[in-house]
Amino acid sequence: MYLVAPEFLIPLADVTCAFGETVVLCCKVCGRPKPNITLKGPDQSPVVNNSRFTINIRDTGDILLKICNLMPQDTGIYTCVAVNDHGTASSSASIKVQDSLVWQQSVVSTVDVCVKIEDLIPGGHYQFRVNASNPWGVSPPSEPSNMVTLPSGTSTNDGMGIQWKDNFESSFTEMCEIGRGRFSVVRKCLNKASKKEVAVKYVTKKMQRKEQVAHEADILSHVQHPQLVALTDTYESPTSLMLVFELLEGGRLLDYLVAHDELMEEKVAFFVKDTLEALQHLHTCRVAHLDLKPENLLVDLHVPVPSIKLIDLGDAVQVSGHRYVHLLLGNPEFAAPELIQGTAVSLSTDVWSAGVLAYVMLSGVSPFLDESLEETCVNICKLDFCFPEDYFQGVSQAARDFISSTLQQDPRKRPSATICLQHPWVSAHSGDYSKTPLDTGRLASFIDRRRQLHDVRPVTNIKGLLTSSMGHTL
Repeated sequence: MYLVAPEFLIPLADVTCAFGETVVLCCKVCGRPKPNITLKGPDQSPVVNNSRFTINIRDTGDILLKICNLMPQDTGIYTCVAVNDHGTASSSASIKVQDSLVWQQSVVSTVDVCVKIEDLIPGGHYQFRVNASNPWGVSPPSEPSNMVTLPSGTSTNDGMGIQWKDNFESSFTEMCEIGRGRFSVVRKCLNKASKKEVAVKYVTKKMQRKEQVAHEADILSHVQHPQLVALTDTYESPTSLMLVFELLEGGRLLDYLVAHDELMEEKVAFFVKDTLEALQHLHTCRVAHLDLKPENLLVDLHVPVPSIKLIDLGDAVQVSGHRYVHLLLGNPEFAAPELIQGTAVSLSTDVWSAGVLAYVMLSGVSPFLDESLEETCVNICKLDFCFPEDYFQGVSQAARDFISSTLQQDPRKRPSATICLQHPWVSAHSGDYSKTPLDTGRLASFIDRRRQLHDVRPVTNIKGLLTSSMGHTL
């Protein structure tokens, strides 16, 4: 058997193509033993598979690099390097992307940070940029966004951009139940093709309408973020709707915290910051979660530093100029006064819940909890809470100040998620954290009590209770 250094039988060839097109660079290499292949981009860093770049190295020696949705920054020299024990060979070629961008003004003026662009062409390739203006003038355009490719108009959707597949049982194997919600069951499943475990939320059609489930899927598809659970697919059977999510095996946040031998205030502040960053992204998209509670915060352990993943956007709404009143179902512990009183919700409704969450993680007790749901609701609306020394001994004043700033009766007085992130207690630069370990025993008891909650009835007659307890009508 002859041992041969790598040699390119077919070299890479230069390509010129239009903006937004797909290109494939091809070459063929031989050598014995079989060479190791590396593809390098214009910056000489290795090219890796992602949503636009696909590398295919075949046993025949053929090497293909496919690049979708070409952008001007893809222009440059691409190199294929083949290496074995007897030598090295390389082949290079250039890709030139002809910048055929036509910039068109889509929005005359807006003060919103989230804008809906109308009349785009299905299947079209778009980039976006922004100008800012004030009385002193107009800024130059921002850097163009990443390329956005719209879905073609040929798929069968339900009107909300969600495509429902019907082959769930042939694609997945159910493994075990991992959670239950008000109207759903979540099970761990195995993708038969990829052998990857996923979390699947099953919603019975008798419990929720298809439009409601599609609404959650539609919001998730538009607010993708590292700290929001990723929706990967949607399926439908005669009796159920299935949402397929990434599997997060780190468990719920509070369970993660009590599993540690020593819980410090700084760690609580870190996870509150994580939660606020998830809310900040939602709120930038003008989406209010409206069900922020410990059960909807999971821990992602697949990253170097464990971080929060916010789940369950079933109650989430797009906040617009219209007043939206949200029906409160079940336990009200983390609900803002406007949810209980049946008045209009806003993005700051989530900020209240973040404040209650911080209170619970620091003390192990619920700030407004009383003997009944109705009494708890009255306490919330009366802002009847304090920081008992038995529970907050050793907790810093900065932490108490942060909580107090979020628990404002008037939603307009609450700080935004962005402002919350600038609070000294939340900021990573704060040195005011208490060095006293927190009591996780109370937090464990809080978790046990919450596990028993299965009430989905609306909380009623709150205005009557408030009238009798406060002496006037709200």
